[in-house]
Amino acid sequence: MGCPYEGDVAPQKVDEVAGELFSMGCYEVSLGDTIGVGTPEKTHALMSNIRSVPVENVAVHFHDTYDKAIENILIALSYGVSVVDSSVAGLGGCPYAKKAAGNVCTENVLLALQELGISHGVDLRQLSETGNHISRILKRDSQSLLE
Repeated sequence: MGCPYEGDVAPQKVDEVAGELFSMGCYEVSLGDTIGVGTPEKTHALMSNIRSVPVENVAVHFHDTYDKAIENILIALSYGVSVVDSSVAGLGGCPYAKKAAGNVCTENVLLALQELGISHGVDLRQLSETGNHISRILKRDSQSLLE
C-alpha cells in the first residue's frame, strides 16, 4: 500500500509479485501494510486487483499507525480472506518507517470478529493477561482494548 522510500505501491504490481511468489510454490502470500498507511479505499483497491493468487491462499498483515488496521482487515475479510497476521498487545513495529506503529493487536482483531459473530476459539482473558505480562516486561503499553 505504501513504501517509506517509493510512496504508494500500485495494486497491480502487488498482484504481479504475489502471482510470481505463488507460482514459485508459496502456499500463502501475505499482503502487508507494514508501515500502516493503508486506508479502506486502498484496501478495496488492493483486494479487487489480486487475481494471480486464489483468495484461500491470501493472508493480510496490517500495522495500526493511523488506527485503520481493523477497518482494513474487515474489508479483506469481505473479499474472502481468512488469515490475518496480528501480534499480542500490538507488539512489533517497522524500524525503517518513521512513527510506524506495531502490528495490529490480536486482542482487538478478535474483539472485532466476536462483534461480527465470527467464532475464533481463543480465550480473550488469557490472551489479554499474556499481552499485559509481555508489555510489563518490555515496559511498553499494550494496544489492547481489553481491560
